[in-house]
Amino acid sequence: MTAPVPVGVREANLRDPGECARIVAFVEATDGSAPFHLPAWSQAVQDGCGQRAHYLIAERASGAIAGVLPLTEMRSPLFGRALVSTGFGVDGGVLGNSLEALADGAWNLALRLGCPSVELRGGPAPDGWVSDDQSYLGFARDLAKDDEAELLAIPRKQRAEVRRALGFDLEIVTGADRTLLAEHYRVYAESVRNLGTPVFPAKLFRSVASMMDADVLTVRHEGRAVASVLSLYFNGTVYPYWGGGTEAARGLRANDRMYFALMAHARAKGCTRFDFGRSKTGTGAAAFKKNWGFTPEPRLYAKRSNGPAREVNPLNPKYALMVRTWKKLPLWAANAAGPWISRGLG
Repeated sequence: MTAPVPVGVREANLRDPGECARIVAFVEATDGSAPFHLPAWSQAVQDGCGQRAHYLIAERASGAIAGVLPLTEMRSPLFGRALVSTGFGVDGGVLGNSLEALADGAWNLALRLGCPSVELRGGPAPDGWVSDDQSYLGFARDLAKDDEAELLAIPRKQRAEVRRALGFDLEIVTGADRTLLAEHYRVYAESVRNLGTPVFPAKLFRSVASMMDADVLTVRHEGRAVASVLSLYFNGTVYPYWGGGTEAARGLRANDRMYFALMAHARAKGCTRFDFGRSKTGTGAAAFKKNWGFTPEPRLYAKRSNGPAREVNPLNPKYALMVRTWKKLPLWAANAAGPWISRGLG
């Protein structure tokens, strides 16, 4: 039976707790949802990076929600302007029914705001939009019932690396207090500097941790943090989202230890699924996740723009010099300049 056509699209009031509760209930009950569809994600991004949140909902004549589309108004002197669904997320496109109505609503909102393009990350592609299912891959699978079964679910070569990691004297700590968040940020900032990309503002991490179901898992060696990941939890799935390691992590296999420990930690929290997130096609990150036994699935993104759409992919050749230069920056300099630059990437 065909679903009734929604009567209209409007912008939700994210300052209204009742409105947000209605949206959360819809998101949690709808197939294909992700934590990036939650109002809390939009609010945390706005609070942490200063990029304004918008949230479109399509409603039926009864007032019931038919579909939602969270949007972040990205404005950057370096990377231009765009409405992005969702800012700083890897998913968050149109959820539910009323794809075309919500897509049209997003485009009309972009025109009113003076944004020349709209970017949708995930969900179906609206008619007439430019779609891309080649650039990014997603990796997710069910968690095993215990540590031994989890080891057996990992392909043999990577399983050997995990067993090696288990042989090192490494401490695992979890939580979401300010001390652990600060420790995580130090590790993550060093990790992304080494990759040649600017770090996000520390306030973004604190905002996400305070507004969402999230925590930090850190691996320490001799009392010093060497790997750390901030993860999201939603509908029985753990999303290791912002993770990385120091130079010392490689020899200690600390990243392997970290993700294996996170699988056990997530099981203890009642999770049954592990979403390793997206990686760019053909990269080492994608190969790493595949080695863990995750089957890559194409991620569909879509854009509509007046003129050339903005380009924020660090693999774009025009950013090659910037990436090489960033890798050589002293960490203090990268951490000082990075948040100002990255808050406009989204």
